[in-house]
Amino acid sequence: QVQLVESGGGLVQAGGSLRLSCAASARTFSTYSMGWFRQAPGKEREFVAALSWSGGSTLAHIMQDSVKGRFTISRDIAKNMLYLQMNALKPEDTAVYYCARRPAGAPPRDEYEYDYWGQGTQVTVSS
Repeated sequence: QVQLVESGGGLVQAGGSLRLSCAASARTFSTYSMGWFRQAPGKEREFVAALSWSGGSTLAHIMQDSVKGRFTISRDIAKNMLYLQMNALKPEDTAVYYCARRPAGAPPRDEYEYDYWGQGTQVTVSS
């Protein structure tokens, strides 16, 4: 059974930082690429960031324009963990954040390419 478990969400003031974590199985990490999406109240889920990798090598970081320079996506191979470091947070970043996996080589921005999703973690940024 595939499990993706997010953690690290919370309430933070504008300008603050949070680091989201996503725990995955070793097989997921070795075979699939992964990404982060978010869904704000009343809005559709949107792409945030993704990594593409092959084996031990990271091939690409793909970021949504609105988070470039503020968010960083990374992974820890030894721990089978995916991270999203979020700095300079804004109220418009408030959303439930999800990690998800997609087959290697699949387009990173399309949510329909992702086959398994975590349960989500709430991020609330106050002004």
